[in-house]
Amino acid sequence: MKAIWNGAIGFGLVNIPVKIYSATETTKLDLDMLDKSDFSNIRFKRVNENTGKEVKWENIVKGYLMDDKYIILDEEDYEAASPEKSKILSIDQFVKESEVDSVYFENPYYLEPQKNGENAYRLLLKALAKTEMVGVGTFVLRESEAIGMIRPYNNEVLVLNRLRFAQEIRDYGDLKIPAAKAPKPAELKMAVNLIEQLSQEFDPEMYKDTYSEALMKIIKQKAKGKKTKKAEPAKEGKVIDLMAQLKASLQNSKSKNAS
Repeated sequence: MKAIWNGAIGFGLVNIPVKIYSATETTKLDLDMLDKSDFSNIRFKRVNENTGKEVKWENIVKGYLMDDKYIILDEEDYEAASPEKSKILSIDQFVKESEVDSVYFENPYYLEPQKNGENAYRLLLKALAKTEMVGVGTFVLRESEAIGMIRPYNNEVLVLNRLRFAQEIRDYGDLKIPAAKAPKPAELKMAVNLIEQLSQEFDPEMYKDTYSEALMKIIKQKAKGKKTKKAEPAKEGKVIDLMAQLKASLQNSKSKNAS
């Protein structure tokens, strides 16, 4: 893994030097875009709109358009904007993880202690686990400010979850949300029973990316010259008799648990 950030966690007066690594990787198939006529690869080029010539990566800079003129920024400008946040994620507060709604969650990252930071790293990890709290603060990652939530994972490593800012969450006022009408007591009771029957401890190993596996099987079949079977269209879930559907769901759940 390659570190994407090199700095420190500010924990009171203690600085813990760390490196940040992405904790996830995609399982999607890497499909190439091809020309339909001869299946040639489609290549994207970074082209100068005035000359039409391709521009190499080392010759590309970033700028902000202001008053019809570009203001060019370099690495020193990014660091100067907030030097402390470019190198330090200072924990501003400790909160219960349950208080942070999942709508704010973005990407998870692993935190690795650097030399001379091992003891403080372990101390923070154990203290968070004991108090069942998480640390929240802001830092600069890839030229933009981010909220970071630090928590222990498997009691072995600190994980940094990047959080969205409140202003990034869209207002759902324009959505057609059902009116605040109370459901029928019998329906609610049956729905609660169904939830209770299906309740169990969360196991992430239960969920696999089966779509990519199925797509790979089709790719292998087509490679052998076999035709793909046409998929049956999925039936739309029209609710006709809610009570009947709830009863059938409960019965189906009981049958599965009994088997």
